[in-house]
Amino acid sequence: MTDLQRDTRQHLLIRADLSQRAVVLPGEESFIPSPMAGVERMMLDRDGGEVARATTIVRYAPNSYFPAHTHSGGEEFYVLEGVFSDEHGDYPAGTYVRNPPGTAHKPFTKDGCTIFVKLHQFQPGDLRQFSIDTNHADWREGQVSGLSELPLYHFGREHVSLIRWAPGASFTQHTHAGGEEMLVLSGAFVDEFGTYPAGSWIRNPPGSSHRPMPQPGSTILVKLGHLA
Repeated sequence: MTDLQRDTRQHLLIRADLSQRAVVLPGEESFIPSPMAGVERMMLDRDGGEVARATTIVRYAPNSYFPAHTHSGGEEFYVLEGVFSDEHGDYPAGTYVRNPPGTAHKPFTKDGCTIFVKLHQFQPGDLRQFSIDTNHADWREGQVSGLSELPLYHFGREHVSLIRWAPGASFTQHTHAGGEEMLVLSGAFVDEFGTYPAGSWIRNPPGSSHRPMPQPGSTILVKLGHLA
């Protein structure tokens, strides 16, 4: 057995306490090899071994793949770069995909891709499988002036959306009863705790509060309520 195989069978705890705030800025974590050649992972949070409750950025080299597998706890991902493919279709950058518990596929890529993926984080009864190419979806005006929103999914306490700010947007101090998770896709996100450039991942626990300071032209992937 190789060292890599030993490592992947260990139970890893990486920012696993969901009651604690967590931030990963660009350059603070490295990509590490997965069990498959050409597939690397940046672990943002993890509770488990090779099968785990996990939030990860996964990078596929050109012509790499992952073996066919079943998602016992479900899989949710957003394509950040390139084109991710499986036997069900091709998913270009900007595509949001949900594969609920019990679904299976064999991922691969022709030219390489990077995805933001969450595993084993579905609520009971959440069984809808679908994908959205956000490049061709309709945005709508948000609840705050200067804010645009592209809703991606809603089930129970969980809400997932893309948020974009225009000049003049403003926020008041507010609390996230069920927690909040963000991935900054472009521009920067700013609040009273810091500045988070593109590529930053932020997890604010249930009951936390902050006052976002909108940066025009910024886009973030936001997930609310799921940490309750």
